[in-house]
Amino acid sequence: MAVKHFVLTALLAGSAASPSAAFTVTSSAFAPGGLIPKVHECTSSGTNDPRQKNESVPLSWSGAPTGARSYAVVMRDLDNSQLIHWVIYDIPAGVTSLPQNVDHTYRPSVPAGARQVYYRGSASLYGYQGPCSPRTVNTYEFTVHALNRATLSELTSSSSTSTAARVITAATLGTARVSGES
Repeated sequence: MAVKHFVLTALLAGSAASPSAAFTVTSSAFAPGGLIPKVHECTSSGTNDPRQKNESVPLSWSGAPTGARSYAVVMRDLDNSQLIHWVIYDIPAGVTSLPQNVDHTYRPSVPAGARQVYYRGSASLYGYQGPCSPRTVNTYEFTVHALNRATLSELTSSSSTSTAARVITAATLGTARVSGES
């Protein structure tokens, strides 16, 4: 009887790995819903903690909808009025991950071709602004958008995070999300 159960389990597991796998995103830095490490927290929180480096989290995704021509990532603080902490877009369709510590520039070196929005807040920089909630624990959500366009040419180096998020949403074929706390 145990053998039959094993065969049934193997068949079910095989069918779950079908070509229509779900669009998912993960980070090697934290488990879904887990704590985001200090190295990814902002350096402008006023605590002067040397472990805080404001390095972007590494992300990997798979199972994107057919027809995705590029990707974008939008990071929001769900407990602070959906404040947008990071927008990176024009990520080429062949790219399925972002490394830790993406350059704080409009056109980062990796991934080639991507662009980032200027964060106008406590840090005022291009790209990732890590969690900055020294007195509370907030939830931060990273959403990968599979886009129907290869480039979002209407966005420029002076576009706001909210404008970029609207343009990204309008071009979205599907999304995958992962969140962590800090």
